[in-house]
Amino acid sequence: MPKIITLETPRLKLREWRDGDLDAWAAMSSDSRVMEYFAEKLDRPAADAMAKRMRDGLERDGYGWWALEIKGGPEFAGVIVLQEVSLAARFSPATEIGWRLAAGVWGNGYATEGARAALDFAFGHLNRQEIVAITAVGNARSRQVMQRLGMTYDPKDDFAHPRLEPGHPLRPHVLYRLRRTASS
Repeated sequence: MPKIITLETPRLKLREWRDGDLDAWAAMSSDSRVMEYFAEKLDRPAADAMAKRMRDGLERDGYGWWALEIKGGPEFAGVIVLQEVSLAARFSPATEIGWRLAAGVWGNGYATEGARAALDFAFGHLNRQEIVAITAVGNARSRQVMQRLGMTYDPKDDFAHPRLEPGHPLRPHVLYRLRRTASS
């Protein structure tokens, strides 16, 4: 098994999960604000099952769904994600970056800062040539993070999320891309 990689920025730590993170994760996963652009909120059993899958993947691969800790602040503020796209989509196979933060820490640049650390890891350590990010069309907050990261958007890459039924309001999705540069 690979060693779990911990990433640090001046304000954040992307780290392995602790048992003490589960209550905050469950609260976040049932918060309507946090889950606005997901198909459904998670009850406690579903949140715990997802946390187990995230922890197992992190232990297996050494990276994946990192717990996000704010130095000098909340020990669990959300997750930063770096994973292989699991969707059958025209842009896969691909490596995806994502984030899900507790509403109480929004607006501080933590998603952008944590995602930048994960991007540096993906390009520098994993030698990925491109990273993608996806979200529902209406998710302006996540789209702004993607833009701050320097990711590009082409409307030709828009797609219908294959796990959501036709007519579902969250089915229309956008794809953003970031190519590795000579300096990354």
